[in-house]
Amino acid sequence: MRVHRVEHGHRLKQKLMLGLIRLLSGRRVPDVVKTLMYRPEFFGRPQCAWTQAVMRGPSAWSVGERELFAAFTSKLNQCVF
Repeated sequence: MRVHRVEHGHRLKQKLMLGLIRLLSGRRVPDVVKTLMYRPEFFGRPQCAWTQAVMRGPSAWSVGERELFAAFTSKLNQCVF
């Protein structure tokens, strides 16, 4: 399910960035990217900070292993991101 505001309610700067991503990639922009860019001060920045902490913070697993786990999980979920 797509929330209409997240799909179409971006500010001009974000609309331009999403258009550039779509143009350069030749694909529809993933929903997670649209969500992160919709209200970055509310969701995007905290989510990105959390992701950085999980993927790059202290861990018994290497960064490469964590990236591989993320890619495998995305593949299982049929997620292009």
